[in-house]
Amino acid sequence: MLSRPFKSVLSHARYMPLWSALTALRWRAFDVRSRGLGGALEAVMRWFPPAGRKFDREARRVFPEMKRSARAQMGWAMGRNMGQTLFEIYHGAEFQTQHHKFHTSGPGLDALKEAHMAGRGAIIVSGHFGQWEAVRAVIKMHGMESGAVYRPNKNRHYERRLRAGIEAGGMPILATGRVGTKALVQHLRGGGIVSILLDEKYSEGVPMPFCGVDALTSLSSAQLALKYDLPMIPAYGIRTGEGHSFDVVFEAPIPHSDAITMTRAFNDSLSARILAHPDQWYWMLRRWDGA
Repeated sequence: MLSRPFKSVLSHARYMPLWSALTALRWRAFDVRSRGLGGALEAVMRWFPPAGRKFDREARRVFPEMKRSARAQMGWAMGRNMGQTLFEIYHGAEFQTQHHKFHTSGPGLDALKEAHMAGRGAIIVSGHFGQWEAVRAVIKMHGMESGAVYRPNKNRHYERRLRAGIEAGGMPILATGRVGTKALVQHLRGGGIVSILLDEKYSEGVPMPFCGVDALTSLSSAQLALKYDLPMIPAYGIRTGEGHSFDVVFEAPIPHSDAITMTRAFNDSLSARILAHPDQWYWMLRRWDGA
């Protein structure tokens, strides 16, 4: 078992490369700094073999016929996109003010406004795709506020920066686990909005297709929507142009039926987005069973 001092040193060491990348361009314009961290993570995907192998293993499940060189290029682009996403989350307060970057469409936003005006809660479902925090930024632009479900980071340095950035997008921030679930239910029953990223492997979930391959998926969002009669609205922040603007799409609420049917409808929705823009999804999640 590692001692506490050693764990502290290890946490510092793991955080130092990211701190260096964030600090090197700290006096430059927001988009320049964003490109800087994007380039750093693209370099990791290009030149750090374990990262490249991990990406290829996951991407090959969905694109087995794609040439390895093409998958590698997709992995480099994913690294660049995720670097920009991480930078924007770390600088969440600044990111939230850049309203000119967000172009909104889809019927789900009106459905969200109707629920809010009626004092009802709502569940926004998305994934680690594009810039998911752009969704909460648009919600805030329209005079509402969405909390978020968040898995705390074990590294206290990452946790401090990530938590602050996510809090800038809206409150409350609800940790995964029993205590967080209780607070989530109270928030929804009180008319609150919450955003949930529903694309991580859930060991107690139900296997259902995700990008054409069965993946263990949590039914909790659909179960909450059914139990408390809440709209469940898929929403995505898709990077456009040079990656500094976003098409924020609020799809129509998923019709209420049963938890499996509703969750599968969301999986199909997100899968379609990923297959259209595969370099904008974070393939390192170990999404599929047996990974």
